[in-house]
Amino acid sequence: RPPQLGGCGALGVGLWLALSQGRFSALSLSLPSLGVAGLVMAAGAVVMAVGFLGCLGAATEQRCLLLTFFVVLLTIVLLELSGGLAFYACRGQFDRYAQEDLKSGLRRYGAPGEPALTQAWDTVQTEFRCCGVQNYTDWFEVRNGTGVPESCCLEHGAACSGLDAAWWKEPCYEKVKSWVGENVWAMGIFAACIAVIQVLGLISSMLMYCQVLKVEKYYH
Repeated sequence: RPPQLGGCGALGVGLWLALSQGRFSALSLSLPSLGVAGLVMAAGAVVMAVGFLGCLGAATEQRCLLLTFFVVLLTIVLLELSGGLAFYACRGQFDRYAQEDLKSGLRRYGAPGEPALTQAWDTVQTEFRCCGVQNYTDWFEVRNGTGVPESCCLEHGAACSGLDAAWWKEPCYEKVKSWVGENVWAMGIFAACIAVIQVLGLISSMLMYCQVLKVEKYYH
């Protein structure tokens, strides 16, 4: 059951991300809407399915099911570890890619058929009190130097597009990155709990496999 608990936890986190951060999901053009939340929920569903396989193997004492559960769960753990190490090693490249992706989104701000992206940028700039990706001048590049959106104004709703003294000056990417850094401890605790649960699942499944094997040898 430990992996099923981990799967439930991942599903819960994914649902929370979808509900609380969904308004920011349109910022990225290369990722589908709610891509991160969907990925977490999908991972949770897979882990729950694997946990069910382990429970079935334990209930029926089938060595084949227990061994399959162990191998699949071990593969998931190794993939998670590899993904985490790869992300850490390539975090600089990820930063550059993310910034370029967000800048591409600026070009579609206010365009017909892009209400979600426009609203997402307005929400980010208003809530984080920032302007542009790396700098407020990012907007000059996509608006032909005509100023910034009203969501960059110190007073929301004010007509300040031509008054640089009335704009937020801090870059949104760094502001959001700092916010994530301040809350990373919560994600770290969650990841550690999931890792412990998965390791317990590996240990318990292998112990039960060995026990079933020993019993079969005893009776044969």
